[in-house]
Amino acid sequence: MEAGHLDPDTQHEDLNGVIRQHAEWLAQQLYAQRESLFPPDASKVMRKFTSGEAATLLGVNDSYLRKLHLDGKGPSPEMSPGNRRIYSLTDIQELRVLLEKTARKTGDYLPGRREGDHLQIIGVMNFKGGSGKTTSSAHLAQRLALKGYRVLAIDLDPQASLTALHGVQPEIDLTDGGTLYDAIRYEDPVPIAQVIRKTYIPNLDLIPGNLELMEFEHETPRALAQGQAGLFFFRVKEALAQVDADYDVVVIDCPPQLGFLTMSALSAATGVLVTIHPEMLDVMSMSQFLRMTADLMDVIAESGADMSHDWMRYLLTRYEPSDAPQNRIVAFLRTMYGDKVLNAPQLKSTAISDAGLTKQTLYEVERSAFTRSTYDRAIESLNAVNDEIAELIQNTWGRGAS
Repeated sequence: MEAGHLDPDTQHEDLNGVIRQHAEWLAQQLYAQRESLFPPDASKVMRKFTSGEAATLLGVNDSYLRKLHLDGKGPSPEMSPGNRRIYSLTDIQELRVLLEKTARKTGDYLPGRREGDHLQIIGVMNFKGGSGKTTSSAHLAQRLALKGYRVLAIDLDPQASLTALHGVQPEIDLTDGGTLYDAIRYEDPVPIAQVIRKTYIPNLDLIPGNLELMEFEHETPRALAQGQAGLFFFRVKEALAQVDADYDVVVIDCPPQLGFLTMSALSAATGVLVTIHPEMLDVMSMSQFLRMTADLMDVIAESGADMSHDWMRYLLTRYEPSDAPQNRIVAFLRTMYGDKVLNAPQLKSTAISDAGLTKQTLYEVERSAFTRSTYDRAIESLNAVNDEIAELIQNTWGRGAS
């Protein structure tokens, strides 16, 4: 029998058995794909950066980097066959530390928290699939890490797409727990540090997700009925308090539903980013999402929680400037919400989707893998979005963009 087809004589085969078998087939194929993409140990490694890319990330001229190299200051970059300098992200971070020591202004090269700054926790949410929530979360977390922030990315979505993008296959690598559920469950929660993983990107750690997160959705009603849940919506916030000093920014990829996980993430968040695909059905869905969110926040606030946030913004995703209906909706949203809509939209691009086919973000792939104009257009769009959010973070800390 071919995969995916039932023999006529087994039309009454147990549906549960069929689904389980299909899940196992798919898991095997995904594992084989990962092995072929990231041999020999199936782990991802971040690419190297040209001297021009490194200079841009640092905010200096390439000629200045060359001078540092010739003067023997900082790390020694790898030299390409064409005798060009190539920098790893570890090299770039070492350069940040070096440059910060002689910077005219504190934070020019290390833009993270200073004494008195509170941890920024950004909840990325929308309960409609296809709004670009995970794509936005992944690129935001990686861009902030590339710019020198200490970032923790949390996959709170049981579908675990953010986890897969970072080289962790939930059904293979998380068979014995390892998600945020372990740190927020009602019985014997573990310290959150036990579920944090280093990634292949310096400055970026990950708490992966899988279907086990749904246990929190199932257990909370029972715990509430038994009087054991307490203020359940504080559980994410209390878990993050354990590692408050270790990070500048936390990016939470929330589930596409307004359940107990999302409510707890909302209670922890200092900033909320709502992704919007500018199509009429999506905007209609968002209307319901906002109404339900407001009602839930009222309930949580009545229980004593502080539901104020530093900022809330709408991010336009998969935007096509040549699409007239989309433009009308974008104009409508900007008229209605004003500066609550980010100035920079995330453009729809084949470069972003093609990178996703190999479980990569656009920051991980080489420019040479795409048509130059396609890559440049997409990366400029992503950088504009993420740098605008970085400016919000800096403003929250009482200073301009870094």
